[in-house]
Amino acid sequence: MEALRGVDLVIGPAEIVALVGDNGAGKSTLVKVLSGVLSPDRGEIWFSGQRLGHQSPLAARGLGIETVYQDLALAEDLSPHANLFLGREMLRPGVLGRLGFLDNTEMRKRAKDTFETLGVDMPTINAAVANLSGGQRQAVAVSRAMTWASKVVFMDEPTAALGVIQTRTVLDLIRRVRDAGISVVLISHNLPEVLQTADRIEVLRLGRRVASFAAADVGIDELTRAMTGALTEAHA
Repeated sequence: MEALRGVDLVIGPAEIVALVGDNGAGKSTLVKVLSGVLSPDRGEIWFSGQRLGHQSPLAARGLGIETVYQDLALAEDLSPHANLFLGREMLRPGVLGRLGFLDNTEMRKRAKDTFETLGVDMPTINAAVANLSGGQRQAVAVSRAMTWASKVVFMDEPTAALGVIQTRTVLDLIRRVRDAGISVVLISHNLPEVLQTADRIEVLRLGRRVASFAAADVGIDELTRAMTGALTEAHA
C-alpha cells in the first residue's frame, strides 16, 4: 500500500502553504517524510538548491526545519521557557557550565523575547505548561519551533480542539512566523481557516497532489470538489 504516489510539492520562502485533503490523503505522511521522521522509498527532496540524502529529524533541524505535531510534544510539568529549550538546554558559562549547571536566567530571557516577538500573551513563564490553556500550550509549541527554525515550520492541525478566540490567536501567530521570514506548511481540515490564513493551497487525494491554488483565487466549493475528485486536475 502506498501512502504517497508521486507527490510534487514546492515550498517558497516566507509563505504559508496549506495541505488539505480527506483522511488518508497523505498529508501527515508527507510532512513526516519532509521532516525526516519517515524515509521515502523513492523520489527526491531538494532544499535550498541541494539534493538531500537520507534525512532524520535531527538532520532536518540542522537545516532549520521544525515541526509542531498534533500532540504538541510538550513536557507538561515543565515551564514554557524550559519547553522552548527542551533537549537544547543552555549551560552556564565557565566552570558551572562544564559541571552541567543550566543557565535558566538566559533561557527565560530568550523565551520572553520570543513570546514578545510573536505577540504571545504568556501570563507567566514559570508556571507548568499543564496549567496553561489549550491555546497557550499551542503557542508554546509554535514558539519553540520559531526559536529554532530558520527556514520552514510544519504544523499539523494546530487549531484542532481550540475555541474561537484561541484559534484566532494561533492563526495570528502563524502569520507572524511567516512575516519573520520563515515558511509555514499548514495541515488543516478547516477550509475557512485555510482560506483565511494561507498564501497557497495544495490539495492531496489518495496520496497524490491533485490541485494547487492561490488562496485568494479559490473558494470552499472548489476546494471540496478537488478533495473529492469532482474537479479535474487542470490546476495540478
